[in-house]
Amino acid sequence: MMSKATPEATLDFAKKFSHYKDFYIKHNGLIFSKLGLGSFSPEPYKEENYLFHYIESVKEAIKSGINLIDTASNYRYGQSEKEIKIALEELGSQIKREELIICSKGGFIQLDFPFPENPYEWLETNIINKNLANKEDIELDQHCIEPDFLEWSCKRSLDNLGLKSLDIYFLHNPEMQLLKLGEKQFYKKIEKIFKRFEKLSNEGLFSYYGVAVWNGFTSETGELLSLEKLVQIAHKVGGENHRFKYIQTPFNMGKTNIYTKNTQSVAQQECTLLQAAHRLGIGVISSSSLLQMNLFKKSFSSESGVVLDESMILESDIQLALQFVRSTPGLISSLFGSKVPLHVKHNIEISKIKAVKRAKYDLLYRL
Repeated sequence: MMSKATPEATLDFAKKFSHYKDFYIKHNGLIFSKLGLGSFSPEPYKEENYLFHYIESVKEAIKSGINLIDTASNYRYGQSEKEIKIALEELGSQIKREELIICSKGGFIQLDFPFPENPYEWLETNIINKNLANKEDIELDQHCIEPDFLEWSCKRSLDNLGLKSLDIYFLHNPEMQLLKLGEKQFYKKIEKIFKRFEKLSNEGLFSYYGVAVWNGFTSETGELLSLEKLVQIAHKVGGENHRFKYIQTPFNMGKTNIYTKNTQSVAQQECTLLQAAHRLGIGVISSSSLLQMNLFKKSFSSESGVVLDESMILESDIQLALQFVRSTPGLISSLFGSKVPLHVKHNIEISKIKAVKRAKYDLLYRL
């Protein structure tokens, strides 16, 4: 059995859902579904986050045509990764590993579930005493981007997921360390990380790597990362065939900066993040498509509904929000999270209508 996504198998997966309207897109030879399933839960200290699980939702997503599954080592202290493993095992022969694009992230310290009685002692025993990082490398007692720690974290993720290889491995929210390190030292650290990631990619731990941020590519508070610099570093350590191919960043109807604001610069020309990514050959996956459900405190305008769904097939604001991100020019795929299989089924209904054409899509920004 292949241990990673392949062009042939991801295409075969998409062909099973050929009645879906423009719901798949090709990038780096792989075929991605325009929606991906995320597995993040806010408020990790709440007990109920561990009682509900994603197993049935992961299975439903895959059976419904989603082949992009996203997680991170720290989501619910490793529980999310472990539940994806169970879901894949339970699907058995219904799915091939190489049909799926599976991503995880490293940067936050994942601790354990159940939560250790003394987290500081856990850090000492598992991270510092094993020489994975020093105390001063750990920001806010929770974030670390030392190459040794990241390698350990990646291997732990593979173990949790029961996989030999990931398709994309993201450096998770590195902007958290930018102010502390200062720009010069920060990019030096990125160079060490990317060098290690190229090595791990050569060893087969993942096919591609990327950077996943919360506000790192659009920040106005001193946490702004330059995508052009990151690509230059990847070229330096990995040559023309470097494996830095993806970024992940929030985008939704309430947070549109990556499409509307010139926060980046390529060849000394100001541009939006999506324009920069296109010029630099980097694929963009968006997260937080539903803004953790904060988008729905009041209903969307009827004008938005008409632009997004002229056939009036969609039944909910959630579907309209997903139709919005799925139609955004320049995005490969957009992530949503759901623990309820019925909600996954409801969300995937948008695949039965076409994406909104660009000229019409741009009208939304004038409403």
